[in-house]
Amino acid sequence: MSAPTASTTRSGAERPPIAAPRQPIWPQIRTYLGALFILVWGLAPFYWMVVTAFRDNVHTFSKNPFPSHLTMANFKQALDTSGGNDFLAAIGNSVLISVVTTLAAIIFGVFAAYALARVDFRGKFLVSGVVLAASMFPGVALVTPLFQLFTDIGWIGSYQAMIIPNVSFALPLTIYTLTSFFNDLPWELEEAARVDGATRGQAFMKIILPLAAPALFTTAILAFIMTWNEFMLSSQLSNQSTEPVTVAIARFAGNDPFTQPYAAIMAAGALVTIPLVIMVLIFQRRIVSGLTAGGLKS
Repeated sequence: MSAPTASTTRSGAERPPIAAPRQPIWPQIRTYLGALFILVWGLAPFYWMVVTAFRDNVHTFSKNPFPSHLTMANFKQALDTSGGNDFLAAIGNSVLISVVTTLAAIIFGVFAAYALARVDFRGKFLVSGVVLAASMFPGVALVTPLFQLFTDIGWIGSYQAMIIPNVSFALPLTIYTLTSFFNDLPWELEEAARVDGATRGQAFMKIILPLAAPALFTTAILAFIMTWNEFMLSSQLSNQSTEPVTVAIARFAGNDPFTQPYAAIMAAGALVTIPLVIMVLIFQRRIVSGLTAGGLKS
């Protein structure tokens, strides 16, 4: 006869399973309540903008939190060009400015970030400090000198007058995000490619750059959104033919100088914001993976 196992008692009955200690429920409740509060705090203005955009102009200031008196007239008014606003052209201007700015920031930023992370050169920390200082410099202090400079060279109202300053604002974000990612990539990958006969440029293009795709994708989205939402410089350096959507919305006028078309402005804001929200929702996994990739070590 075999000896009794450890899972049986002397009387032959099985021991009852040991119950896992109960986790306190209040910390979980606080976490969910905090997440709900942040969600409502962030989405409430967007929700109210969409509700107002679909609401009849007579009931613009209605306190009803639910959609009511629905109409599409506000969107028609926002897209109407009879009042001097060409909103579709402004959307095209924003797309052009944002795409060119994002591409330039990524192209220059990826090489600068690689140099700061992988190459040892004199003044490396000084360059990092200059980039950090540029990112913290207040943009409002640049409006007057940029306006004077672009006036002197005849660039006021041109696309380059808005693209070049936007690139300077997007570059620090690009450089710091990609530098953090390149610092955490294992050196062995690049060294193995160099041992196999690849040059530093070949190792960068064929090994490092493909691994940096999530970080590049994330940085591109953030730079695009930042440029898309820029207003201060564009309002001073653009004209009616090159203005982006932020400036076009600010110039919306009502039937008379004393009436603001709030519903049409909300409709225009919804047309500008909803595509960005959809883009972020579609690419949210890539954004999260890119933001967290630099914090993981292999």
